[in-house]
Amino acid sequence: MPELMSAPVLADDPATALLASLAGVPQVVSYGKVTRVVGLVIEATGLDVGLGELCRVTSLSGDRSVLAEVVGFHEKGVLLMPLGEIDGLHPGSAVRPLGRSFGVDVGPQLLGRILNGLGHPIDGKGKLDATERVPLSAEPPNPLVREMVSEPLETGVRAIDGCLTFGRGQRVGIFAGSGVGKSTLLGMIARQARADVNVIALLGERGREVREFIEHSLGPEGLARSVLVVATGDQAALVRARGALVATAIAEYFRDQGKQVLLMVDSVTRVAMAWREIGLAVGEPPTTKGYPPSVFAALPRLLERAGNGETGGITGIYTVLVDGDDFNEPVADAARSILDGHVVLTRKLAAAGHFPAIDVLDSKSRVRDNIITADHKAAANQLLKLEGAYREKEDLILVGAYQQGSDQTVDAAIALREQALGFLQQPPDEASPMALTQNTLKHLAMQVAARRNAPPQPMQQQMIRR
Repeated sequence: MPELMSAPVLADDPATALLASLAGVPQVVSYGKVTRVVGLVIEATGLDVGLGELCRVTSLSGDRSVLAEVVGFHEKGVLLMPLGEIDGLHPGSAVRPLGRSFGVDVGPQLLGRILNGLGHPIDGKGKLDATERVPLSAEPPNPLVREMVSEPLETGVRAIDGCLTFGRGQRVGIFAGSGVGKSTLLGMIARQARADVNVIALLGERGREVREFIEHSLGPEGLARSVLVVATGDQAALVRARGALVATAIAEYFRDQGKQVLLMVDSVTRVAMAWREIGLAVGEPPTTKGYPPSVFAALPRLLERAGNGETGGITGIYTVLVDGDDFNEPVADAARSILDGHVVLTRKLAAAGHFPAIDVLDSKSRVRDNIITADHKAAANQLLKLEGAYREKEDLILVGAYQQGSDQTVDAAIALREQALGFLQQPPDEASPMALTQNTLKHLAMQVAARRNAPPQPMQQQMIRR
């Protein structure tokens, strides 16, 4: 390790003050060197660095360089994961430690800005005039200090506000296969939710989908009170993985300012896939579906950081892309066990033109009953009962084999089918205030009660759409 030499200080020289200020600046910098590159990993020797420290790797010609993070060690040296393309690197390329780890600039000026997975602006609006820099890693709120979820969060989506009411500080997963409306539902919530700040992470998405989400799903109104973190699927695994931490750190900053923050991460599955790439590259053993153990250790550390603090709160909404529409695949199963609720979107409903394609029977909000009134709860349960009764007898109903009068609940479900579907379906550009949603739900429950008290009527032929 070369010794660090300090610049000499001359007492009588007019530049003494300047020289004194430079006394601690090293004139010699230590470099390591690349020994080999295997897959996604750069191996280097001659470095005195810690886990998570950033380094800059420069080609022998000096015309190319790439940032890399220390992700592991072995007996022969250090393992680095690059944050960009590594074309042009050779054995012997210089590796310079930067003496710092990842962090993100935060401040109120982040609102309306679009950042990359490392927290740097990519929207062409200039540099961030940051007031503070925070690390990406932080401890979740102390469970004894964390405020309980006690207030509903209005999303403007009837099926959610009516049947699956979210609470401020809750953590919810939106579970769905590809192409069934996850991003559209996120855009509806981002535009309409009663939150002070939205922090939205689009991770592993197609580049085309990012702009569509910003311009169509989110819109200018939603963007004005949002911070977007974008890392498309073509970017390095480490950038995609760090994007989730950048978004969470930004949300924590606003929570500490006393704000109610809505944190949306699309998608946790692609973050887990990035973790899988990193873990396998550094030699971790694969387990279920090829995921190394570190993925299932990192997932709760990420998800537990959302929630209420002493002043503000973070409501976390995380999309989970289920592989092959298998809602029990490893990442989905692990996320569901950690989160405070799950909203399931099904391909069957989407194919039938039912949007948002929320299956209210398979979905659940674990805090709903603690944050809504008794009347709201009774009306919501009545709608769920109707939906369950109709689904149980759906095949018989559609072929005309169901006999009216054999089940009073099914009779009501058939008669009120149009009203129930009208409540559960909603165009993307329509907002439904919570008060209107509750009144519509209670009116539907009153119609069910009225039918119970009415004398039986002969079944009329009617078109039943699903």
